[in-house]
Amino acid sequence: MQKNELDFVISHSGTISLVKKEVLFSAGEKAARFYILTSGEIRVFKKNDDGSEQEMARFTSGDTIGDFDFARGAEYDAFAEAAVDSQLIVFPALNLTMDTLSAKEPRTACSIMRNAIVMMTGRIKSTNRLILDNMSWVQDLHRKVYEDAGTGLWKQTLITDEIIGALKDPSALIMLKPDRFKILVDSRGHSAGDEAMIRIALILKNICRQIGAGWPLRFKSNETGIIFSSCDASAAEKIANQLAEEINAMEPVAAHEDNPAFDFSATISWCIWPLDGDEWESLFQGNYANLLDTWKATGNTIVHYSNRNDKT
Repeated sequence: MQKNELDFVISHSGTISLVKKEVLFSAGEKAARFYILTSGEIRVFKKNDDGSEQEMARFTSGDTIGDFDFARGAEYDAFAEAAVDSQLIVFPALNLTMDTLSAKEPRTACSIMRNAIVMMTGRIKSTNRLILDNMSWVQDLHRKVYEDAGTGLWKQTLITDEIIGALKDPSALIMLKPDRFKILVDSRGHSAGDEAMIRIALILKNICRQIGAGWPLRFKSNETGIIFSSCDASAAEKIANQLAEEINAMEPVAAHEDNPAFDFSATISWCIWPLDGDEWESLFQGNYANLLDTWKATGNTIVHYSNRNDKT
């Protein structure tokens, strides 16, 4: 910024003082100015539908606040308030607007806005470089958010957040529930159940590795499965059969005291989107219900689900 522009900004800036909890700006307000925090602390947060608050950022002395929104002429999408008593420099001053300044010094005002946009672009580039430099850390954080700690499978939340948007017609949803699992846990303890889930998870992961595609997931309790994009009914049925065979081939839990050996089997329900249902969530819930119904009725069975009234 040239000296005349800097002098212009300084001469048309002001100062404000906020006491703790006093609002600096609110969501929905047009960003008509930006702020430099000289002392204190400002917290930025969003309000959830249930009335709770989600903190987005916290600024301390020397930080610039609201410059992105100011440069874009946008509306704030969050609230900002003083976390403690705070002092800020504000541009333009509260009794001025950029329209007023533009009418007074159009060239200088335009240059200031241009510099603000350039500064914003530079910060975005710096942020991108920071993300790239720390990509392994970002990937590790991603895994912690979506990975089930007990099995290493992906959590069900990954479906809504990422998988649905990546699916290509046709896509397969294969769900699995181990048979007589409660008997295993009641007779051998939770550690035996945990070990079985780890072994089942390994089978799911290995199938995905062999195919070179798919998301192995843990849906609820002991229900697991795989989602494959660009997978037709014939391929899905083969995978379901392979999955059943490998579960049946798991090494039994040895007999112990009064408990006989425990052999593994599973109930599997699979479907194809959008062949078996246009709406993903409805198809997902229907396939899950079909899995539970079949597991309760028979077990050790593979079924094809369709919400078009043609179960097979």
